[in-house]
Amino acid sequence: MRILLVGAGGVGSAAAAIAARRDFFQLMVVADYSLERAQRAVSGLDDRFVAARLDASRAADVAGLCREHEITHVLNAVDPRFVMPIFDGAYAAGADYLDMAMSLSHPHPTDPYAKTGVMLGEEQFGKAVAWEAADRLALVGIGVEPGLSDIFARYAADHLFSEIDEIGVRDGSNITVEGFDFAPSFSIWTTIEECLNPPIIWERERGWFTTAPFSEPEVFDFPEGIGPVECVNVEHEEVLLIPRWVDAKRVTFKYGLGTEFIEILKTVHKLGLDSTRPVAIGGGRSQVMVSPRDVLAAQLPDPATLGSRMKGKTCAGTWVKGKGLDGRAKEMYLYHVVDNEWSMREYGHQAVVWQTAVNPVVALELLAQGVWKGAGVLGPEALDPVPFLDLLTAYGSPWGMRDQQPFRAVTQAAREQIAA
Repeated sequence: MRILLVGAGGVGSAAAAIAARRDFFQLMVVADYSLERAQRAVSGLDDRFVAARLDASRAADVAGLCREHEITHVLNAVDPRFVMPIFDGAYAAGADYLDMAMSLSHPHPTDPYAKTGVMLGEEQFGKAVAWEAADRLALVGIGVEPGLSDIFARYAADHLFSEIDEIGVRDGSNITVEGFDFAPSFSIWTTIEECLNPPIIWERERGWFTTAPFSEPEVFDFPEGIGPVECVNVEHEEVLLIPRWVDAKRVTFKYGLGTEFIEILKTVHKLGLDSTRPVAIGGGRSQVMVSPRDVLAAQLPDPATLGSRMKGKTCAGTWVKGKGLDGRAKEMYLYHVVDNEWSMREYGHQAVVWQTAVNPVVALELLAQGVWKGAGVLGPEALDPVPFLDLLTAYGSPWGMRDQQPFRAVTQAAREQIAA
């Protein structure tokens, strides 16, 4: 296996560090628009790793770099606005493709908080027939969320439930960043895209529909000391992926943002700082065109550099409610927790990016072994979850599972406290 890893930011650098401890591949080219950043990502790794400069917005450049290094698999580790050129470039070069975020959505032009427009991943699924005909695999949404959360959904359907009422991905943490009033632990570009777009919900009788940002707040009790966190609806790929392969009556995604974070994002939106449309700054010859969202991102600290200031744990998981194999009511939470102290000590990368990065590396190893295989555009839930979960544990990062019903009382008490 010869891998092109596109993006040497937090997630890409963590993926390279994780892969360096495995022996399933022959070459990993780490490419970034900044050659210097790519070189930093491979510094100290073994001679299987090579740095390269790449403009990810140009499919022809992606294909050219693939051909130059005889790449078999492309791993996309940059933000979702570059999904389609990397996706198309990999296809043109005859390589398989993996990403952790799918092609961008576009809200309904007249009724964005009730009807779907162009949905997440729709551009990629529109090319599924061509990928299948070429016997090439595009494994989309194989980070942690989407990714591991989807694998949990498939595992629950296969091994824990006879009937599923709802699959709800729930993400929360107790991570703090010392020294900053506001410092997201993940790409602000991606965070804005997810949190300010109309959230999407799927129901068997209704299909996909949207709602208002930050709708349907609930308190969810997270494991391993994180505790109750208020979660709200957010646009996310799982809602687009899970119903394609897993039978359920309803699928949702809720993110534990916290009141302060939500208020900041609302202010960003009111001021137009979430816009990606360039605006003119200055006048005459000094005039430049700048995207407000890019300005905001440039003003904030790089999440990859925050690890030494971060404390706490992050949890990604999938809550499933329905009937167990014995026909009785059942409610389970399948989850994965990473402690920032552990990830910094073991890998030198902060917990949020490490948790995202480990999953595509596990997937690549399963593909290299021939344990996972397929053609077309597939989500993680299209493949057998057991080998993935076993190998993730072998990487030194075990997953967990708990009966969520006993925690309803804790959740209710926390909800009442927040309301008060």
